[in-house]
Formats: sequence, C-alpha cells, structure tokens
Amino acid sequence: MGKERLAYWANWPDFIKSDTTGAWKQASSWHYVNIDPMTDFKAFEQNLKAQAGPSLYTQVNTLSSQIKDKNTSEKDRKIALIFLIHIMGDLAQPLHVGRAEDLGGNKINVTYFGEKTNLHSVWDGKLVDSQKYSYTEYSKLLDIKSKEEVAQIQSGTLEDWLYDSHKIANKIYAQTPNDSKLSYDYQYKFNETMERQLLYGGLRLAKVLNELF
Repeated sequence: MGKERLAYWANWPDFIKSDTTGAWKQASSWHYVNIDPMTDFKAFEQNLKAQAGPSLYTQVNTLSSQIKDKNTSEKDRKIALIFLIHIMGDLAQPLHVGRAEDLGGNKINVTYFGEKTNLHSVWDGKLVDSQKYSYTEYSKLLDIKSKEEVAQIQSGTLEDWLYDSHKIANKIYAQTPNDSKLSYDYQYKFNETMERQLLYGGLRLAKVLNELF
C-alpha cells in the first residue's frame, strides 16, 4: 500500500466515479446489492445468490481471490485491496443493501436540519458528521469491545453480514418516508444504530484482512 494508511485509500473507489474516461464504469455496481425486503434469512440468501452480474456481494469474494492469487500483479493486488476496503465499509451502510426502486434511498427526498438531501446521503455521511468527531476520534471512542465481543461481531458469513445490514435498512425505510423532515429526533432514534454499523464494519473488515494477510 506504500506509506499511506488504509484510511487514506478508503474513499478512492468513490472519487473515481468522477472519472470521465469510462475506465472504472464496470465498478459502479460493486458498491451495493439491491434486494427486495426479506424478513427471512433463507429467502434473503436464496435471492442474493440468484442475482446475476457483479455486485457488492460477489465482489467481496472476487477481490479477495485476486489478492490471494500470486499471479495477480502488484498493481492489481493494490487496486483490489483498495476496493475491498471500501466495499466492506459499504456493506455496513444499510442502504447499500437496500432496494432497486429507490436506488438504496437515493430517490427518497428528505430534509436534514432544513437542508434538502436524500435518505442515502444522510446515512452515507451526514449522521456521522453531525457528531462532530474526527474519524480518528470516533474510531477510538467506538473500539472498546472485549475480545469475546469482537469475536461475536466477527462471527458468521458474508451472507449473515449482508442480512444484518438488510434488516436495519428495512427499519430505516419504515421510519423514514419520502419528504421526511429529519432533525435531532432522528439522530436520537438512529445514532446507536449508526455507531454500531461503524464498529461492525471496521471489525468485520479487520477479520477479512487478517484472513487474507
């Protein structure tokens, strides 16, 4: 990775969405997996595995395989690792396991403290930024679990982790209809969930990286 820390590269897969050459167009679908509301894990898993084409779900395994493959060039291994870091974060953002009809909340218009935005953007950053911590401060504040608690969070399969986010997405949809006016009450309702997902995302990424390296 060079001298930079992982966090330096974590948002690069979003930055390159502005690339106008089309070089990264195929990677746009790697950031999410759309799925209809499922209340049963078995149905969710079947629906997930039946989907065609690359998605967040398929790419976690694909990128991991590229990183492990000794025939992958150093440059391509680095790019695969950067994408893996990013989409493991996307996996923990519930609306990246949302619904196709509204593009994971992007078409659900809301106001957040009077600012016009959409539901996806609220969960992508606004809820986090509203806490006024730096990312370093927040990571230190949240990373306080015991070894036993960490092991529990890191247990399960990729499908389990996606279903975990999907269930939370269903709650968010149910409590945030179109044209909602969100403010302190919304923070109060969902801040604990948001912090949980930050922590779970980081610890589950750690497990994936430890297994790879």
